[in-house]
Amino acid sequence: MPSISLKGRLQPASPIRKLNPYADKARQKGKHIYHLNIGQPDIETPKVALDAVKNNNIKILSYSPSQGFDDYRERLAQFYRENSNLPVETQDILITTGGSEALSFVMSSICDQDDEIIIPEPFYANYNGFANMVSARVRPVQASIENNFALPPIAAFEKQISDKTKAILICNPGNPTGYLYTKEEIEQLADLVKKHDLFLIADEVYREFAYDGAVHHSILNQKGIEENAIMVDSVSKRFSMCGARIGCIVTKNTEILSTALKFAQARLSPPTFAQLASKAALEVSQSYFDDVKKEYVERRDTLVNGLKEIPGVKVGEPSGAFYCIAELPIQDSEDFAQWLLESFDVNNETLMVAPAGGFYSSPNVGKNQVRLAYVLNKESLIKAVHILKEALKVYPQ
Repeated sequence: MPSISLKGRLQPASPIRKLNPYADKARQKGKHIYHLNIGQPDIETPKVALDAVKNNNIKILSYSPSQGFDDYRERLAQFYRENSNLPVETQDILITTGGSEALSFVMSSICDQDDEIIIPEPFYANYNGFANMVSARVRPVQASIENNFALPPIAAFEKQISDKTKAILICNPGNPTGYLYTKEEIEQLADLVKKHDLFLIADEVYREFAYDGAVHHSILNQKGIEENAIMVDSVSKRFSMCGARIGCIVTKNTEILSTALKFAQARLSPPTFAQLASKAALEVSQSYFDDVKKEYVERRDTLVNGLKEIPGVKVGEPSGAFYCIAELPIQDSEDFAQWLLESFDVNNETLMVAPAGGFYSSPNVGKNQVRLAYVLNKESLIKAVHILKEALKVYPQ
């Protein structure tokens, strides 16, 4: 029998999605599931974006340019300048099929086999998969729930740097932690990549979701690292358009963009209708973001305060995005998450969580943690917390 590639065998399964078969069986039994396992907002997509698809007069659905439509890139650059004060021009942007493709193109553009990328963990689980796809290696630097997963000491990053190191990758605000990096932390990273001539990649898809008066600090505003800084972005969370699959790479480094464009040409083009919707979404007013942020703050407080009342539970305090990591009084969160779906319910309702071990690259770390996404309404979050509390009382360790 022909063999599967080593790369294929090493590709990690998604800790977010691999429990789906158990959820399907639970639904078949008539159970209602509260999904805190996946970052799919229930916020409505802006009507102007949907109308742009519904009311278009396209007669031939042809290829778009591999780098994305020029008018969308131009409008997106304007959006960055006006809304986030980022020094972005049209030529600095390459449109991708989601932020995932943007990250894959970036890693493909900078990494040869066995090159290394340093990432503070826990981190978005697919970073492991993207690195594996280009035969690169992740070198983790561990953050701690004790200080809400703040940036680890710079000395810990320097300890991981070798002649194979190509980049440091951060998610800001963080998925799965909800941590928002301070200006000082971004400056420390900027100094480090400049000192060691590395790339600094920032996944900034949650930029608008910064709470409690905190301010998001983009790497693109950091002076002196214009050639080092690569931002990855997406419309998925900003406008609740996860299914559009439109993202982008933004950088002043023309060699990165020209290299990524070759990978973009190989996949031909990003989707036309989704670009139309994404461009239209940029016309929403600031009040849209204000309302969404207010809603997420209320949801965060509902979930985090509820978790704090459960005996034995420790939770990080997120200041951005819409996730938190909770440490539970259990030994194996994968077993616990499966048990919730297979064997437990409260009035025929149960809960789906994402085991946090998959958000670490270090082995056997985070096994008693889960990532929770507060993307449901407050009433559902209250019920979900109650289910978790009751489940922990009877879970057979």
